[in-house]
Amino acid sequence: MAASETKPGDSEQAPANTPAEPVDDLVSTHHTITANGAELPYTATTGRIVLREEVYTDGKFEGHKPKAEVFLTSYVADSAEPRPVTFAFNGGPGSASVWLHLGVLGPRRVLSGDAGSTAAPPYGLADNEQTLLAHSDLVFIDPVSTGFSRAVEGGDPGGFHGYKADIESVGEIIRLWTSRNGRWMSPKYLAGESYGTLRAAALAEHLQDRHGLYLNGLLLISSVLDMGTIRFTEGNDLPYWLYLPTYAAIAHHHGKHGDRPLREVLDEAEKFASGDYAWALARGARLSAAERADIVRRTAELTGLSEDYVDRVDLRIEHLRFFTELLRDQRRTVGRMDGRFLGWEADAAGERFTDDPSVSGIIGAYSAAINHYVREELEYVNDLPYELLTSRVQPWSYKEFEGAAVSVVDRLGSAMRANPHLRVHVGAGYTDGATPYFAAEHVLARLPIPEELRENIEVRYYDAGHMMYVHEPSRVQQSADLAEFVRNDRP
Repeated sequence: MAASETKPGDSEQAPANTPAEPVDDLVSTHHTITANGAELPYTATTGRIVLREEVYTDGKFEGHKPKAEVFLTSYVADSAEPRPVTFAFNGGPGSASVWLHLGVLGPRRVLSGDAGSTAAPPYGLADNEQTLLAHSDLVFIDPVSTGFSRAVEGGDPGGFHGYKADIESVGEIIRLWTSRNGRWMSPKYLAGESYGTLRAAALAEHLQDRHGLYLNGLLLISSVLDMGTIRFTEGNDLPYWLYLPTYAAIAHHHGKHGDRPLREVLDEAEKFASGDYAWALARGARLSAAERADIVRRTAELTGLSEDYVDRVDLRIEHLRFFTELLRDQRRTVGRMDGRFLGWEADAAGERFTDDPSVSGIIGAYSAAINHYVREELEYVNDLPYELLTSRVQPWSYKEFEGAAVSVVDRLGSAMRANPHLRVHVGAGYTDGATPYFAAEHVLARLPIPEELRENIEVRYYDAGHMMYVHEPSRVQQSADLAEFVRNDRP
């Protein structure tokens, strides 16, 4: 690694009791990694850039007012050849980009262990020989109030904590980085995970409409584009049957289906969920006693729950209750983010678990890794706490969807119709209890696009959960799938 290059801006003397004008505090360092058997030199730049807004008074332009300092980390290969660039972020809302950054995409990765064998402190970092940097430059963005990103001193962070404001601020960061680094003529991708997939889909339309910035592709990992498919609200039976194949996959992992192949179990679960089970939920009290008993029996067999439990919850299995109930006889809970993980509760008779073992099992490793990495390897120093998952963004504003489910299905369809070259990759984990794979399939089938654009969409599946890359075989396969998607871009 060569010496660091610090690029601070200049600030003027501020009046007394007035916050100092914020400036970019980017730091660049130089590295080399062996990726796909070849040495790849690259420059990493990390730090906070000032996000500004145009201010008008009585119709007169008054300048650009700083409103936030946004933390990002970019990796640019030292190459004269034209390269794509991928902008990546996680979701939450309230999550920093650390998961995609150090889990699967970046040149360094955390050694967190996996379900049943999580790593012990103080954890470790290793080169990611399968990094997407071998095929695309990378920019990881932490939305305001996550990571080291904050509103400016005296500013209101709440103004960023909502659907529209979030899209606008992240979109502005993408525009700024693209302009400052001369990348308007580069192929451009967005990679989002979880709520980040909803953000990415909305950004595809926003960037087109607001800036004329057209993308080449979206990498949607653990996708949720319609919140109505995953929220168990009164009168909404959709999540109950869209979750059922995931329940079957988790039950299979924990031995509830004997030696049956997973694919066989999923085929049965998908057919039942979208057929007889959905029909039974809609029938309600109109089911005969024999019909209800048959649905109870088949639901219990697929989910690994008792017939008595299925009957008592009126056929409707809410996801947190499932994670708490499946292995209750063993006094264990299973993870929401990844049903392969096991946990304990102080009260083994509780209705819903109080801790997700798939989060608590790995968050310590990711926290240690990012706090060490940015300071010791990327040479960026900041005394703020790095917010991996923060509740400070709550309540998140969805005022644009008052009286309706939060959905960007129409926006993604609009973006694809206007830009028929926009391709979509969806990565789904079978044991993901946060964004179930069958719900993603349901949403994709309803995208309002012409039939000829459906070939622009691909879906890849993994035998793991929400952060499927914590499972080593899935990480290696997913890295190859993402690389292939970016390499195979159409002219």
